[in-house]
Amino acid sequence: MTRLDAILSVPRSAELAALVLRLGLGAVFLAHALAKPLVFTLPGTAAFFAASGFPGWTAYPVFLAELLGGAALLAGLRTRLVALALLPVMAGALLVHLPNGWMFSGQGGGWEYVAFLMIALGAQALLGDGVLAVGRLPVASNRNRPASRA
Repeated sequence: MTRLDAILSVPRSAELAALVLRLGLGAVFLAHALAKPLVFTLPGTAAFFAASGFPGWTAYPVFLAELLGGAALLAGLRTRLVALALLPVMAGALLVHLPNGWMFSGQGGGWEYVAFLMIALGAQALLGDGVLAVGRLPVASNRNRPASRA
């Protein structure tokens, strides 16, 4: 059995759970990132950030973090690091939503959803990539190549 066959074989349930969580988180972060330019516009998002007590310009790095982080999670690239790197972004969102109460369905959105995403990111950081991740693909090695002669 080759290494690729082993990676693509039926995974243990924890490996499959890590994959499902990673794909779900990746989709959520991509959706949140793309809503900023496509629904609210980036200047509109910057104005919301400023109205929420953050410098308006921070909307742009948050957009990039969510976009690149979501894509990396979907691909399974540096999953643990990406999950941890997204926690400060969610901590900022938590600060915005704390005054609005627990339920996210309340006016202004409560903090339950943000807290859940933070817990899910922490679980993802602990679980790692799961199966079918770019970070787990075998890398071509030089071990099996003949030495070149200079």
